[in-house]
Amino acid sequence: MQERVVKGPHGEEFQVIASEDVIRLLNEGVPFITAGVEVEKLVLKEGEAFLYTNAEGTIPRGNPFGLGFYHQDTRFLSTFEIYLEGKKPLLLSSSAGQDYRAFIELTNPDIKSDTGIRVPQDTLNIRRLRTIEDNFYERIRLKNYNQVPIEVTIQFIVGADFFDIFEVRGLRRQRRGAILKPKFDGRFLSLAYVGLDDVFRQTKIELYPKPTQVQTGPEGATISYRLAFEARETKIINFCFKPVVGTERRRTLSFDTVSSTLHRSYQAWDTDSTRIFTDNELFNSVLERGQRDIRQLLTTGPEGTTMAAGVPWFVAPFGRDSLITCLQTLMLNPAPARETLAMFGNLQGTVVDGWRDEEPGKIAHEIRRGELASLNEVPHTPYYGTVDATPLYVILAARLFQWTGDGDFLTGIKDNLDLALNWIDEYGDADGDLFVEYKRKSQRGLTHQGWKDSGGSIAHKDATVADPPIALAEVQAYVYLAKTSLAEAYDYLGFKDRAMSLREAAAALKERFNDVFWMAADNCFALALDKEKEKVEVVSSNAGQCLFGGIVDKTKAKKLVHRLMQPDMFSGWGIRTLSKTATAYNPMQYHCGTIWPHDNSLIAWGFKEYGYTAEANRIATSLFDAALTFTDYRLPELFCGFSRRIPHPPVGYPVSCSPQAWAAGSMFLLLQAMLGIMPDVPRGVFRIVEPTLPRWLNMVRLDNLRAGAGALNMVFTRTGDKTEYEVLSNTTGLTIE
Repeated sequence: MQERVVKGPHGEEFQVIASEDVIRLLNEGVPFITAGVEVEKLVLKEGEAFLYTNAEGTIPRGNPFGLGFYHQDTRFLSTFEIYLEGKKPLLLSSSAGQDYRAFIELTNPDIKSDTGIRVPQDTLNIRRLRTIEDNFYERIRLKNYNQVPIEVTIQFIVGADFFDIFEVRGLRRQRRGAILKPKFDGRFLSLAYVGLDDVFRQTKIELYPKPTQVQTGPEGATISYRLAFEARETKIINFCFKPVVGTERRRTLSFDTVSSTLHRSYQAWDTDSTRIFTDNELFNSVLERGQRDIRQLLTTGPEGTTMAAGVPWFVAPFGRDSLITCLQTLMLNPAPARETLAMFGNLQGTVVDGWRDEEPGKIAHEIRRGELASLNEVPHTPYYGTVDATPLYVILAARLFQWTGDGDFLTGIKDNLDLALNWIDEYGDADGDLFVEYKRKSQRGLTHQGWKDSGGSIAHKDATVADPPIALAEVQAYVYLAKTSLAEAYDYLGFKDRAMSLREAAAALKERFNDVFWMAADNCFALALDKEKEKVEVVSSNAGQCLFGGIVDKTKAKKLVHRLMQPDMFSGWGIRTLSKTATAYNPMQYHCGTIWPHDNSLIAWGFKEYGYTAEANRIATSLFDAALTFTDYRLPELFCGFSRRIPHPPVGYPVSCSPQAWAAGSMFLLLQAMLGIMPDVPRGVFRIVEPTLPRWLNMVRLDNLRAGAGALNMVFTRTGDKTEYEVLSNTTGLTIE
């Protein structure tokens, strides 16, 4: 390759040292994911930036787990290693429990000289404190606990591959842009890349104090500090990693300023949210973890503010996940729901565009901002390949109205809602059989477009994958709930004729669904209908979500609840995605036997609404027990579906997102089901329906539970099998029923 020089956005010159023309074909129609064994990871996220490292806080070169520092779907740091006299420091402990700040304690191994050990093991403490906002800041405190002076060399190896997130997850490209030679000017070390989209991306690393030596090479740079310590002396090294795109300039703040600003932001989130306290300290910890994760995943970008789906693979606006998380957390804080509805309304489909699976009225699935999206090599600009986000958008709008009674907001998005309903009837039900179906048009889109979107997730009894167009069971339930719940809102707002037509359409759908999808021999609804209108006759968790949608005839509900709680479905840790009796069952496969907390929370809510409170509490108990076994009491995106065997904990899923939005939201919806909270603010009532605390909860107190224009303070107490509640204060003006 001929040597060449390129100019940066501010006139600085960089030498090209690598430009790839590689045979990396784009995968088609699969949800990409990187593979790897389960290892402990530390995660920090704020806004569009996130840091994903191992427990030692490092990003090993060439790691297969996707570790790195990311911003706007690009990996700006793919190597960050630390060595002490050429050896890895020893890990003492680490934690990222505060979401925006991490603590890592390291110490030295024996450091030898020709005459023996000159720095004994465990006498030099290396404390790494890190925080993140738009930039990644790290403060490294080194303290000599020896009673004599010592001198050591500490080295940091850094590198950046500038991979697009899709590349990290497994998508293979035909060509890449140019990696530029690192530059060090005495204060800033720059790692840079010019993409095929002609966008200049660089990682600017600010170093203080000035290092002893910086050596650059094709794979990055080695930063060395030769440090002389007096006895008991402490020294500080500061890093600031800036992910710079194009011509933007980024300010550098102090570590303390960033940390304190984020601390205040989290405090404000807690103050604005419902304050929940129970007599079970472990449950309090699970709820606190979920509440902080929800705040961590709130993301503001050019399109607006919403909930990112999860770290590391889905730090992006994600229609289905964002909408469901907002549904789960209305009791906690309704503000994200309002912001999410506004954002996805602005992104609503307007044209028929096969490349992006876009159609008028359709709600977007996923938005990406990296190089591949810029080049139009992936259709995520945004991508609309989701069959369920559109009815979920309508459901969330109607549920938010039930909580707030804000008719002005609902009227303000009425055009979006009517367009969504039109998509459901015209494009979603293209063949007019009353069922909403999906079939991808985009060559690079998802083959399966429900929440179970992996390759083998929609399979017949013999494990043959069903062919689209596919009508999923739970999607019909979502459509039913969208139409019935919005009909109630439209009634209140005076759109009587529209409300009546929605109810009539919903009633027709319910009757046909219960007739066509029911599998009498299994006491369950089929997972789906395939392109030949044949049932996908397997028992799956999708049927349980039909109860959440309210589409199930009461005569069938009892049979369905009983079926889902049988051992082939209920593992003891939750309800599996697929029955153990199915040929395709695999407790370690993404959607074919694993357990998803969000799935279980929706099923439990459905149980509650149909009056099966004991079964709902059993699901809540199983997920609470599972949460206690995971790091920081954090429910992951999913875990393996092996049967519960005491004393063994549930088996983690290797590439599960954690934190993950709808997993973090699950326990709040489960708590709402336990308490029976079902507000109807437009009609002036706040309903408490059959509150039932499980055996491990005796008291739940809610303060600042917002409904309408005010708030409630309430306490629920359990005595034996009876749960009662007391309203401590009520500024809502609502009647409690």
